[in-house]
Amino acid sequence: MILGHSGCGAVSAAVDAFLHPLGYLSVSTSYSLRGILDPLLVVVEAAARELGATYGSDVAEQPGYRDALIAASVASNAAQVAFTLQRELTGLGLNELRVVYGVYRLETREVWIPPGTADAATRLAHPPTDPVAFGQLGDAIAKSDLIARDLSRQE
Repeated sequence: MILGHSGCGAVSAAVDAFLHPLGYLSVSTSYSLRGILDPLLVVVEAAARELGATYGSDVAEQPGYRDALIAASVASNAAQVAFTLQRELTGLGLNELRVVYGVYRLETREVWIPPGTADAATRLAHPPTDPVAFGQLGDAIAKSDLIARDLSRQE
């Protein structure tokens, strides 16, 4: 099981680097920090594109955009890590093992998954299996009540 969590510091730092690229210079000289942030920037970029496609090109102007981008990126990253782990297990011949993921919401002490992705037995989500499924997942995350609430939040 892969369990992301709300307010993840690494994802938050990647979102901040995405939103304010000059700030990335302060960590760019640390190879170990870049090793954490650089892969997350791909996830953040994809989440930002999905939010823009769902809510319009001016979505970044909404007061809760940063929080929404963090939440969307945390969920997308958990799915990506679960996808990668499932592929690795399958590659090792461990076909009977199934990876699931979710996001632990520290505020509510509940595990959240994107709408329409729940596995009935675990109440967690199976990772997408191909690019089309990842696109559908990004759409489900962006259109979720969680993201809509974050976007409408006033600072």
